[in-house]
Amino acid sequence: MDGFQAILKFFINQKTAIGYSFMALLTMGGERVFSLVAFRCPCSYENFRYGLVFLFSPAFVLLVIGYFLNRKTWKLFTGCWANLRKIFPRGNTCHFFYIFGQITLNALVAPVMWLSVALLNGTFYECAMSGVKNPAYLQVVCHGKSKKCFEELHKVACDKSSMPFAESDELKRTLQAQSQILGWCVIVTAALLSLLTTCCASCQSKVSHLQLMFWKVYMEKEKEQLEQIFQLYATKLSERNLKCFFENKEPEAIPLPTFQAWEDASQLYSFSSSKQHYSTIHKLVEEGQKKSSEERETMLDFVDRKETP
Repeated sequence: MDGFQAILKFFINQKTAIGYSFMALLTMGGERVFSLVAFRCPCSYENFRYGLVFLFSPAFVLLVIGYFLNRKTWKLFTGCWANLRKIFPRGNTCHFFYIFGQITLNALVAPVMWLSVALLNGTFYECAMSGVKNPAYLQVVCHGKSKKCFEELHKVACDKSSMPFAESDELKRTLQAQSQILGWCVIVTAALLSLLTTCCASCQSKVSHLQLMFWKVYMEKEKEQLEQIFQLYATKLSERNLKCFFENKEPEAIPLPTFQAWEDASQLYSFSSSKQHYSTIHKLVEEGQKKSSEERETMLDFVDRKETP
């Protein structure tokens, strides 16, 4: 039993790495399915648009899904039309772009994985670039080749060209090599940007490493228990209402947060070294619920800057 708990604890501690690994496997599997089942290069002058659609459309869909699944997106935008000060607080108009940039970085993980895998495979890029009719590009690709290269490059991806096999095969290898080079460029660039953003975030940390570890554990526990409390109180309230409706009784009082308390608890929070509150709810409990004004600033929760997949 102790061994099972140790294994379970290991997987819980490594859930971020496991999540990204699982996402990478899904991306590779999805790209493979697209290549074998759905993708059919037309081998015409439509190659360029067709290839780009398969290369970038899934990435865009994954980006949108990333925005949807990020809980900070809804914390940031919920109620923003009713009160624009939630996203553009006075004296800190760049706050919205700062938070939205962090949300975008999290949402870009899956699209970058897709582009990397698709470019390393080379199928979509080969089809797209074989349909390019730019004279300068053709001059580079078809340098040293026969004149048929300029006329039948779009047929190379389907092996329908009348060029000699050696020449056609060389063109395919060239396009695939270009795709793989771009794929590795995307991977290296993403890795460097990830390292830089992580280092910058750590350098700007307002707390020590141990306190940050405690803070992250607290946030996870608060999130888990908050969901349990939601289930408990929602069940109690629905049971009371249904019972009173069918039995025609007066409802007994069930204490619930006020409308303003819900508003205050939904705000993003900024850490203050003078008052070490670890969440918005922690701050409300310690300081009590105060009257808010339209000038209240919506601040970023420091620990909330990273999302697990």
